[in-house]
Amino acid sequence: MKSMFKIEEPGLHTTIQDSGRMEFQQEGIVPAGPMDPYAFRMANTLVGNAWDEASIEMTMVGPSLVFLENTVLAVAGANLSPTVDGEKIPMWASVYVEKGQELRFGKPKHGARAYLAIAGGIQSERIFPSSATSTFPKEKVVGLMGEALETGSELPGRALSEKELSKRKGKILSKNVRPFYQAHHLVRVVPNEQEALFTKEALSTFYTHSFKVTPQSDRMGYRIQGRKLEFDTSVDMFSNEIGFGAIQVPRDEDPIVHMADRQITGGYPIIGTVISHDLWKVAQLLPGQTLSFQRTSVEEGNRWLKYENDLFDKLNMAIHQK
Repeated sequence: MKSMFKIEEPGLHTTIQDSGRMEFQQEGIVPAGPMDPYAFRMANTLVGNAWDEASIEMTMVGPSLVFLENTVLAVAGANLSPTVDGEKIPMWASVYVEKGQELRFGKPKHGARAYLAIAGGIQSERIFPSSATSTFPKEKVVGLMGEALETGSELPGRALSEKELSKRKGKILSKNVRPFYQAHHLVRVVPNEQEALFTKEALSTFYTHSFKVTPQSDRMGYRIQGRKLEFDTSVDMFSNEIGFGAIQVPRDEDPIVHMADRQITGGYPIIGTVISHDLWKVAQLLPGQTLSFQRTSVEEGNRWLKYENDLFDKLNMAIHQK
């Protein structure tokens, strides 16, 4: 392994993320992983990596970094105005960079989170057997140092030959499969069996009204503000497993859409769960922006998941044809 780049300025909240550590939830370990799995996976795909290689997640204000080796990079997700040595580079594309060049980010144009992948991936410390690179700062778990990256951090990776890099550069994602980030998103939800605890009025409200993202939103969960959702409080609730996208409704509080750094269990009713294909819509919203919910089925969620997996399979084949 070699040091691939050095952080000059860390940005607002810059962390290493891989696909997460789902297999350790029973031990009380937070899964972590990317907030926007689609953009994360696409950044890796564009540079020819396995989809779950570690990359950099940036929130609103990107870092500045200097490359210590030649490599190929891709930036996917929110458009944070990336430049290399002051020249704009395209989003959703693989770009060759040379040792000594500087990647910077400027004014955010749309979206909240972007992902930087480099060919060969980032080889960070692993304290669990697999999928363990993801940072969870609130518990000081992994990442390069167990917390958001700091000025002076050098990130190790696998340096590739110039021949291999030449195969991976110059790929660009068609606009028709790029997400479009808006100030409002309609998000599809699979109902939970606990929706039976909610009143008819609450269910009608949930599926017909918009909710606003509050400032009390982060990688653990998005608190959303809207009309109150009443439910039967006389029923004794047991702790439930909390999945990515689960929408939990605490008593007399705003609902919470649980995200990448979610708690493992919770004792409030879950009204439904965002389908995996729509998680990016939530992850890319900023405080003050809004979302609304549409009831759907497990079958529909699976159809969209299959569509997404088929898309990535086709892209991988096209990128590795040479």
